[in-house]
Amino acid sequence: MKTIAVLSGKGGVGKSSITASLAVLLADKHKIVAADCDVDAPNLALVLGIEEKGFKLLERVETSERTALIEEKCDACGECLDSCNFSAVKWDYNKNLPVINDLLCVGCGACTVACPENALKMESVENASINIGETEYGFPVVSGQLDIGESGSGKIVNSVKMRASEIAADINAEFLIVDSAAGIGCPVIASVRGSDYVILVTEPTPAAFWDLKRAIEVVKHFDISHGVVINRYDINNKFTEEIEGYFTLNNIPVLGKIPYDKKFVYALVNLKPVAVFEPEFADIFLQILKKLFNEVLI
Repeated sequence: MKTIAVLSGKGGVGKSSITASLAVLLADKHKIVAADCDVDAPNLALVLGIEEKGFKLLERVETSERTALIEEKCDACGECLDSCNFSAVKWDYNKNLPVINDLLCVGCGACTVACPENALKMESVENASINIGETEYGFPVVSGQLDIGESGSGKIVNSVKMRASEIAADINAEFLIVDSAAGIGCPVIASVRGSDYVILVTEPTPAAFWDLKRAIEVVKHFDISHGVVINRYDINNKFTEEIEGYFTLNNIPVLGKIPYDKKFVYALVNLKPVAVFEPEFADIFLQILKKLFNEVLI
């Protein structure tokens, strides 16, 4: 099985839309599993037409810790209040005890070190869910969802990829398609690590190109083969030529260029991949897949 990760340094460049169309066309001739690893804001399933009611819970996971108070040990010294840099510890003057705000506590453990009576401890918390939904295109989407105010998104991504890989093995899938979060943080690193190939998505704007170059450094760190898709290439033809020059100079293949078209927006509104909503775009994505196969199967 080959793992293909789709990554963009900057959000909003069309990464999930492109992932959805590539996945649908790939699934036409191959067994695949898709994994949405943007666990802070997963939306790949929506692009593929799966709404919330179409998901089934696979498991709840624990990947972070939070402070808990052992009331009988507390002597109300207030050291914990002074030690917290996140304002997560407040004082209950009625009980004369500290109160931990679950949404503000980041689990750093500073208060447990500061407490002279060992009245504070770290406890594991369930902070995310892993869900699965079946698309109408014959393949499942495994999605992670981090709870509001929780941390540990990189660890959640690892869990999502693990479950997706297990499901892929069970059905003898040929490809695992990973839709990464934007940026270069922990969830992106977890998404990319272990991939056989990375598709980088950008657009011809200085901000997108700047962020893309940072994302390329992450991919190079893991020594993973990669290529680029330039979305909305015709909004700035001159800048497109400039960034293509950069890719040529750095031996990064351009897998495809996609024009700007409002039909992409209409497809999203109708919860359809654009290659399905407007079949005329299918040829563009099929050409990207053809070049991808040449890169992955060399």
